[in-house]
Amino acid sequence: MSGYPLTKPLLATLATLFAAAAIVYSGLWIYCASRTIPVELGFDNQYIPRSHAQSVKSVLKDSPAERAGIRKGDRIVAINGEPLEEDTLVRVWSEHKPGDSVAVTVERPQIATPIVLHGIFRASGPASAEAGVVTHVGVEINSLFPVVFLTVALAVLFLRVDDRNAWLMALMFASFIAIPPFPNAFLGAPLWLRPFAVAYRSIFDNLVAPLFYFFFATFPVRSAIDRRVPWLKWIGLLIGASLASIALRAFGRARGGLEATPLNYMHIPTLCFNYGLIVLGFISLTSNAINAPSSEARRKIRVILLGTLVGVIPPTLVLAANDFFGYNITLWVGAAIILLLWLFPASFAYAVVKHRVLEVPVLLRRSARYLLVQRGFVILLVVLSVGTTIAFALIFSRYLESEPVVAVPGGISLGAIFGTCLLWTGSRVHKSVGKRIDRAFFRNAYDAQVLLQDLLEKTRTVTDRSELAALLDHHLKQALQPSSVVVYFETREGRLTVAAGDVPPGSEMISPADAFLEALARSGGPRELSSDSTSEKMLLPALVPLRPDCLVPILGRDNRLAGLIVLGMRLSEEPYSREDKHLLAAVASQTGVALESFRLGEKVAERIEAERRTAQEMDFARQVQMRLLPQKLPAMKTLDYAGGCIPARTVGGDYYDFLELRPGRLGMVLADIAGKGVPGALMMANLQANLRSQYAMAVEEMPRLLASVNHLFYQSTEDSSYATLILADYDDENHVLRYANCGHLPAILLRGSDGAKQAEGVAAKPGIVKLPSTCTVLGMFEDWQCGIAEVRLGRGDTLVLYTDGITEASNDQAEEFGERRLIETLTLHSHLPAAQLLDSVVGAVRQFGSGEQEDDITMIVARCLS
Repeated sequence: MSGYPLTKPLLATLATLFAAAAIVYSGLWIYCASRTIPVELGFDNQYIPRSHAQSVKSVLKDSPAERAGIRKGDRIVAINGEPLEEDTLVRVWSEHKPGDSVAVTVERPQIATPIVLHGIFRASGPASAEAGVVTHVGVEINSLFPVVFLTVALAVLFLRVDDRNAWLMALMFASFIAIPPFPNAFLGAPLWLRPFAVAYRSIFDNLVAPLFYFFFATFPVRSAIDRRVPWLKWIGLLIGASLASIALRAFGRARGGLEATPLNYMHIPTLCFNYGLIVLGFISLTSNAINAPSSEARRKIRVILLGTLVGVIPPTLVLAANDFFGYNITLWVGAAIILLLWLFPASFAYAVVKHRVLEVPVLLRRSARYLLVQRGFVILLVVLSVGTTIAFALIFSRYLESEPVVAVPGGISLGAIFGTCLLWTGSRVHKSVGKRIDRAFFRNAYDAQVLLQDLLEKTRTVTDRSELAALLDHHLKQALQPSSVVVYFETREGRLTVAAGDVPPGSEMISPADAFLEALARSGGPRELSSDSTSEKMLLPALVPLRPDCLVPILGRDNRLAGLIVLGMRLSEEPYSREDKHLLAAVASQTGVALESFRLGEKVAERIEAERRTAQEMDFARQVQMRLLPQKLPAMKTLDYAGGCIPARTVGGDYYDFLELRPGRLGMVLADIAGKGVPGALMMANLQANLRSQYAMAVEEMPRLLASVNHLFYQSTEDSSYATLILADYDDENHVLRYANCGHLPAILLRGSDGAKQAEGVAAKPGIVKLPSTCTVLGMFEDWQCGIAEVRLGRGDTLVLYTDGITEASNDQAEEFGERRLIETLTLHSHLPAAQLLDSVVGAVRQFGSGEQEDDITMIVARCLS
């Protein structure tokens, strides 16, 4: 039925009508069964359906029956001339009062013809006070027969009105209350309600066995019998409905008689049919309990099996003895049957509340369990108190038998005093036990809340995933007492792997991309699977072996599934309450924050480590680059020279070099690569390698050398890459400097007084000479040519080669150091040796600048000594 939501209103209407019929029938039962017949003759009897007679089992001494001549063994066949039916005797007795006479027609074995005997009714009543109490208790038990069946049936039906099993169970219990523990229970009912009561009983009394088999043939799973002969349950219902129809027609022919029974010739086949189906029902139930396909199904059915075997088999045997062999069911036997039968619906109620059969709402299960325990203890206390008081009164009344006048009153007085003391003691016991019950039901929830809140606080201070997982595992086990806890955390690869808990092989890692987990992440909160059969079917296969009862998603940024908590069923088998889920959601949220913090921290740590490695590598690169710069200066007789490079970053794109072209010939190189940092350093290394591999030809074929370097540089770099370069060849013997300026800044030649006199074609005075470019930059053009220039150096002349890192250095006002300040600095410190002059220039540039070096500073200073 659950697959058709549009039928719910109709089902609810049918359930309401069904409930109304069952309640009216049960109300009539309780009303009529508690009423006693006002008169009696004083004999015990049993109805014999085949002969339509009442068999006299015993006759009380000095009773109206004995005085009328009724004997044990007589068979009453008529009352007041009316042929005897099952209800005749009780109906006639109910219509008379003490003192009225009645004509009883009996058949006696020794006499051929029936005898008509006349008796005088007396008021019915027990022979003693003790018998009266016992009889009253038995009558009360009989009158309450439908209550337990009706309560369980209607409660479950209205909670699961769209569940076929709930309807089957309700109909089965409704049929059980149609089995009367004694005949003619509706004798005292209003005349207009008697046909309804008898019709209800006629229908459901004939359907009790078919419904019993039908239910256990299909619940909680199909039995082996039903799998082999699935049509049997339907045949049983059809035959039961036919018998009900026959009974209703018999009721109509009886013109309102209180009993509706099948024809006599059908009596034995009908009994065999009914008891046969009941036996098949027992076999199906037992088979399901043994061969259930899963431990979950076996767990749900074991309580029902025990309750059915204990509650139904003994009453069935007693009723069979009555039906087949005429065994007389006395008032107390009937009461005992009812007490046992109550175990049947009670086992269903316990299974529904405790073991989640039919999955009624959580609140009802919890409330029902608390109510059963709390009120059950009160009822037990009351029963013990009343029973102990009665026993006390009866025992002490015997000691007062010597004084008949005061025996019973004295016993009652002492019993009342004892009962008062017992009641006071019981109230104290109830108060103490009640607190324990409250603690058992509600303190656990409070403790769970405290533990989960403590967990919520501690998740803010953990430092790594393993500590967090252990914290979750420990606190969740303490707080909620689940059968298992498994914690999954996200890995760097984006999968979820076990961080805490024991899992079978194949469940160590799961994918958050699974459709079910994606839906769980979108829901954002815990999901209890036991109340959602659809979720169980869609569950990720890797999670099925864990037997999860509640899944708690841990969300990261952008609602990404950063983790998952899998909780098994609680050891107490209590469901996870709404408060539990709220706290679990808070714990999951805080755990998600912690995981994101770990993730961010790990990224920061990875970045720091990467930067550390990069810095280490860059430091190594800087060392390598520094090793590429000149480590040893070739010895020159007439030249004092020095060079230096200060990269703006760890490594730079400026390059200077001193090359011993041949003895007495010094090659000076200064280059500026278009770029800084690692790219510039790599290009610088490339340029240096190209130059050093061919520098031997610089003396004779400098243009060819530079053309080759340009070609190699052009081939090995991008189109936008280039370098400026100055290559100078100094002849130590002739003091002649040949040079090529490939697009670089003009070199500065600071003439000394002697150098000025010796210079060819130059006025004999100190001054500044600039050595301009002789060709364009390297690496930009494939078709490239280079010019060579020459200059003679005199004693005191100073040659300065520099990069734009000196002249373009700026201060806070965005002013550049410039060529002018460079020349002024050189002039100011011209008396210093080459190395000290270089340091003075670098110092002046740094002092001028804003503090942060923006470009590589590279410089060569060479002074002619003679």
